Amino acid sequence: MGSAKLNKSDASDNFTAWLRQHGGTLLCFLLLALVVHDIFGTHGYLAMRRTQQEIDRVKTDIDQLNKENILLEQQVKELKSDPHKIEKIARDELGLARPGEVIIKIPQSQLLPQDSSAKP
Repeated sequence: MGSAKLNKSDASDNFTAWLRQHGGTLLCFLLLALVVHDIFGTHGYLAMRRTQQEIDRVKTDIDQLNKENILLEQQVKELKSDPHKIEKIARDELGLARPGEVIIKIPQSQLLPQDSSAKP
């Protein structure tokens, strides 16, 4: 029994000596691993930064869509209530005319460039 106690004591002393010799290195390695994980890990700094950029991009898209939605709502109200707006669309986009009017369409390629300095 005496030799079993001696072996346990030697093993404990060996471990303590090894820990004193390499403990600082082991602690530094574990700390480095933790820092690397905090920066590059799944929920690390870089992932959080990418997520924040995505949130900002989505907020910008939402703002853009809200502005577009407001303009479209305004156009719908105008189309429901303004007969001049409906007539303008009928004339410009559909090529419709009032009775007795004649519409002449000039191809875009034959139009003369507008000179802003020329006065009529």
